Parts: sequence; C-alpha cells; structure tokens
Amino acid sequence: MTDRLPGDTSAVPRGLGYDDALAAVLQFGARATPVETVALEAALGHALAEAVVSRLALPPWDNAGMDGYAVQRADVQGATPGAPRVLPVLGTSMAGADVHRLPAVRSGTALRIMTGAPMPPGADAVIRVEDTDGGEKTVSITGDRDATGRGNVRPRGEDVSADQVLFGPGTTLRAAHLGVLASVGAATVRVHRPPRVTIVSSGDELVLLDRFAEVEAGRRIVSSSHYALPALLRGAGADVTVAPLVPDTLEELTAALAAAVDGGCDLLLTTGGVSVGAHDFTREDLALLGGTQRFWRARIRPGGPIGTGEVRGVPWIGLPGNPVSTLVTASLFAWPLIRRLGGHTGVCHVKLPVRVRDGADTPAPLTYFLRVALTEGADGQLEARLAGAQGSNLLRTMALADALLEVPEQVVRVEPGMILPAILLPDAPPLLPAPRGAGSLP
Repeated sequence: MTDRLPGDTSAVPRGLGYDDALAAVLQFGARATPVETVALEAALGHALAEAVVSRLALPPWDNAGMDGYAVQRADVQGATPGAPRVLPVLGTSMAGADVHRLPAVRSGTALRIMTGAPMPPGADAVIRVEDTDGGEKTVSITGDRDATGRGNVRPRGEDVSADQVLFGPGTTLRAAHLGVLASVGAATVRVHRPPRVTIVSSGDELVLLDRFAEVEAGRRIVSSSHYALPALLRGAGADVTVAPLVPDTLEELTAALAAAVDGGCDLLLTTGGVSVGAHDFTREDLALLGGTQRFWRARIRPGGPIGTGEVRGVPWIGLPGNPVSTLVTASLFAWPLIRRLGGHTGVCHVKLPVRVRDGADTPAPLTYFLRVALTEGADGQLEARLAGAQGSNLLRTMALADALLEVPEQVVRVEPGMILPAILLPDAPPLLPAPRGAGSLP
C-alpha cells in the first residue's frame, strides 16, 4: 500500500522512519558473539569482552624527562652563568639502567642522566644539559629551567597506576590500545569473536568477473555488490562468507538461504529479491524456512525496500539490489548491527554538521541520504557538495563520496547554505586535501 502526495508523482511506500528502523535492526544485537582469547598481536579491531586491569604502574619508576643531571634541587637554586654551582658527577643513569644499582645522590653531588632513565635515590630534579657545561667528572650548573613543572622528572604511575582499570568491556582495540596493553604485560586478551556474516545474492542477470565476456557481449552485468559489500562489512569487523550467486527461482534461493542459516552464521544478508517484482522471492523463501519479519520497507531513499527479520534464530537483513542502495543500507543498518554483535560500545557512525553547497529536490516525505564529498570552507566549516547524480544505479558517485547528507523528511528542497547533518561513510578516509601551500606530489 502506498501514499501519494499532491504534485508528487512518486509512490511512497509505507514503512518505518530511519531512526525507528535503525533501532529495530540494533535490537538483533542484544547479545554479542561468544568470547575468545587471542594473542595481543591478533586483537586489533576486536572489542574487549572484559575489563583489563594493570598489574603495575607506568612508568614503573620516577624517570628523567630530558637529558641532564640528577641533583638535589636545593643544591643548585640561584645558580647563574656568573655564579655556577660545581658538583662532582657520580656516574651515569642510562635508559634501561637497574634502579636498584644506581648510586644515591647526596647533597652536593650529581648523577648524569638520560631521558627516560630511572631517577637515582636522593635526587629530586633533573637539570637540563643545556644549563650545564656537560662535564663528565664534575659539572658546572649555570641555571635551573624546569620545562615540566616537576623538576623535569616524570613521576612513577603518571600514565597508569597499579590495579587501574585500563579499558572496559566493549572497547574497540586500536593501535595505541595494543601498545598500552603490551606495556602492562597483557600478552593475550579476552575479546568477542568477529560476527560471522553470510551474504546471499540473487539475480539471473548477474555474473562474476570470470564471466566478464558475457558482460561485454551485452547479456549480463557484473555483480558489483559481490565485491563491494564484503569489503565494507569486513571493515566493520565481520568474518564474511559470500555464497555463490543464486538464480531467481524459489527452489534454488530457498536452498541457498537454508544452507546459509544452517552454516552457523550470526547474521544473514541478502541482496535483491525484497521488492515487489515477479521474481522477488526472498521474503517468500524466508517464510518457507519458518522465518519471521520484523519490518519491511523504510521511509528512506535510496534503500526503501529493505527488510529485516529472523530465520531459524539468525537475524536477517534484506538489502535492496541496486548497487548504491545496497551499500547505503549496508552502511546505515548492517554496519552498526555488526559492530553491536561484535561487542563494540561504539556502533553508530560519526555525524557532523556541514554546510550544503549544492541544491537538490527531495519532494517525497522520506529521509534522503545524498552522496556528498566534503571540503573545508574558507571559514573552516565543513562543506558538502553532491558527488554526482544520485541515481541508485550510479555506483561511481558512491566511490567519490565521503559522507551521506541526511535530509529530514520535512525538507522538500535542499538549498545552498543550509546546515544539515552528514554521516561519514564507514570506509571513507577521514582526510581533507592538504592545506594551501603544503605542496603537491611530483
């Protein structure tokens, strides 16, 4: 059943609004994937399943903030080039030195010290080498410039204290997390297993690249989603299996869907077959397998004919078949669900206010997602320009886009100068062109 607006010839399917549709999809992620123990080197991108507590302080001892001489500060107060303080040097503390074997700095003595080296007993400050004559047996100290406010000393536990909770459950492990965990001896971590996602695509007209001769002959088209969709979902942390292309027959599609859900996947994605065409069998197939439907259609463009449900306990998202609609709905719905299934705290995309540069008509009462490229305006405000024509079959404009400009249902015309939210595409590099004057590659 459809609604029509006066003066608008487009049929508008009933369905959930964008926010309600996303909330309905995310309900499938109420329970995250099982927990496994992995080596730290293999943990990048995973979500922690439990808190990690440090067994030691970082740094584990007071250490020098710069090269110089460890002293008792009272001995050098008031030192100037005209009235230096001359102290005997007891030795040298290098980075990696055993703090228990360092000589104690008594009043009237100094120890040469390098950046990061442990502070010797008795010393409470480091005099920068620039404020001395650099002597090895004795040192003439001509000033006391404290660059850190702590006597140029990094205190024990400044970064991490013993028994401190470093990162909580749901933390997505990035490069810096691995470095911190290595620093406290976490050789293995408990994480959620990557969600297993199976993709089933149907379409008599589709072939893979090994049959490209048929495309050149004008008989078939390449299933671009066979290559683009798995790449997108792997970026969300999914372990993706792509089933062979399925012809548009009820029997073969039913068999393919049954094999997918019985194969142990955490999420079933289908592309195509969710509209109302004579060969759109996906929903009928899922019903034959005992599946239930949560919703069908969302009030969005592109991607309105999207469906969700469950079959044999496995969540299902039916993505539209047009290439852009597939990637847009996968970004808006499948990506956040995969993140939630994978145990990540952060699941939703970054949304930024941008100033629109190009006008566009959005007459239907739908939330439009326009593919846009982002640039920085002269005033520093992010600006959005259409990446090209917005047809759902025009995949190149998706590749040129950095974000999806979210146009609310009530906006019938996007005007230049409007401030609207833009959802950064999950696999778009968050980079802007180099500043003016930064030069260019040869």
